[in-house]
Amino acid sequence: MFGLIVFILVICAIAWWIFRFAVADADFTLLGKGPAKQHEIEDEVVWITGASQGIGEALAKEFARLGAKLILSARREAELERVKAGLSGKNAPNGVMILPMDLAAGEYAIEQAVQRAESFFGGSGVYYMVHNAAHERPKTSILETSEESLKATFDVNVLGTITLTRQLAPFMLKRGRGHFVVMSSAAGKTPAPGQAVYAASKHAVNGYFHTLRSELAQKGIKVTVVCPGPIETSTSPSLENTSMQKKALEKRVSVTRCVELTVIATTHGLKEVWISKQPVLAVMYVMQYIPSLGHHLMEKIGPKRLETVKQGGSAYGLHLLFGRSKKHT
Repeated sequence: MFGLIVFILVICAIAWWIFRFAVADADFTLLGKGPAKQHEIEDEVVWITGASQGIGEALAKEFARLGAKLILSARREAELERVKAGLSGKNAPNGVMILPMDLAAGEYAIEQAVQRAESFFGGSGVYYMVHNAAHERPKTSILETSEESLKATFDVNVLGTITLTRQLAPFMLKRGRGHFVVMSSAAGKTPAPGQAVYAASKHAVNGYFHTLRSELAQKGIKVTVVCPGPIETSTSPSLENTSMQKKALEKRVSVTRCVELTVIATTHGLKEVWISKQPVLAVMYVMQYIPSLGHHLMEKIGPKRLETVKQGGSAYGLHLLFGRSKKHT
């Protein structure tokens, strides 16, 4: 009788963990943490790139709500002013500075931007550097990718981001504290058919910042790499009322939830987190822990995904593994 009870409990525990994984929208380490620690944010200087829309704008609102002093950067100054006007919190609006910047502008321009950022707020300096700016082109075959697309993506996602880090890190090291928050992508952890250059840029960024942490962690520098899967941003698929589009959007994490989890990961000092619904989250787990199986599955999915996205269909879904390519109607 005792053995039967134990067996039932084991089965129930396994079923519970399977259910939790099926409905998860992030990795279990992140989901196991409590709410964001406001005392880690309050009165700290947070610099956010790509802050004029989408996740960047939502991050600005959340950090402002938690009492941070903000530096907002993007190429479009008017949009940054709009974001600033919509902020509320302990330090808003006086504790919000606008710093227009193009990460593809070159090292001198970025150096000047860092000097200005460090002089804001009485010279207290930047503690959180949130690398959110990114360049992404429409999905295309790996052999159809142009040199122009390659250069534009790497100029922003890799070279600009690394240059900004190289310019800012010495100030952090002098103070003995600093935290880089890198908005990467699931495409930086897995193959991404149709997004070869974007995936390459995110793999490069992941490698750079994990290495930076390994070199500078004992000198007070922290790094949190955030890898979101499909997110409901302003660039998500059209919200037309079709069943296929609804099905695709159901697999996307909301911007609000993505930002909430990002701030939790940051304030708890997590080193890398994954934010995604299924099936992308499962693919990330398989690629991490059973890479041979993961690559085999991606070889099966790749051609179907490329065909599907070219037809305007969902790039995320089990139909890529088990069914035929689908497109919006």
